[in-house]
Amino acid sequence: MLSSAVLNVPGNKGACTIVTETLVDSEDPAFANPTKPVGAMYTKEEADEKAASLGWALAPDGDMFRRVVPSPQPQSILQIEQIKALLSAQEGLVICCGGGGVPMVRSSDGMLEGVEAVIDKDMVSALLAKQLDADGLIILTDGGGIFENFGKENAREMARATPEHLTDTWLPTNFEKFAGSMGPKVTACVKFVEEQPEGKGIWAAIGDLKDAEEIVAGTEGTVVTKDMNLPVEWRDKGSQSSNLSDKFN
Repeated sequence: MLSSAVLNVPGNKGACTIVTETLVDSEDPAFANPTKPVGAMYTKEEADEKAASLGWALAPDGDMFRRVVPSPQPQSILQIEQIKALLSAQEGLVICCGGGGVPMVRSSDGMLEGVEAVIDKDMVSALLAKQLDADGLIILTDGGGIFENFGKENAREMARATPEHLTDTWLPTNFEKFAGSMGPKVTACVKFVEEQPEGKGIWAAIGDLKDAEEIVAGTEGTVVTKDMNLPVEWRDKGSQSSNLSDKFN
């Protein structure tokens, strides 16, 4: 779908979609605690039958049940050199790491083999940006940037925030509440910015898909960066933040 959308843009150079495999640790604690819902909904009776006959782990989802699988942390993207080569060719958009990538582990004899799991897409995006030595990471959503008191009358959006502020203030009170939406996105942005060397001007941003251009311009969404005097700056629709393309390119 994304590739087709790119091809419909006048003057495009096309797109290359690459199936990506992501290495995970076979000893990751997530394998002992499956949490990622996948597949169809089942009644309690159907869930019990699936658990007995197939050995699945299932968990409640409303009044129904769904299969849950592990969500281990990504260690490396196995096709990273091929991705770099495609980017270097500058012949179009490279689409990769879809669905978090196919999860792979190394067996005791060093061979790669697939494993049943779902890798968080936001964490893979942060890993991809790191392995590409990128200056910035943008995660696009359908609900804007990072908010305090989201959904309430006193809600306000962060224009910029340090990773320390998000780790100490936002994540402890909001991750579980938004575990299926904004929580992993904020965690991925924090991880990407924190793991880069000091002084590189590294940034990550979260914002609405329709505002992609404005996010780069600094007028929409939330930028996560160490380069701040204050721990957080709030979005003032009457003002404009610095242009990311000017600041970091």
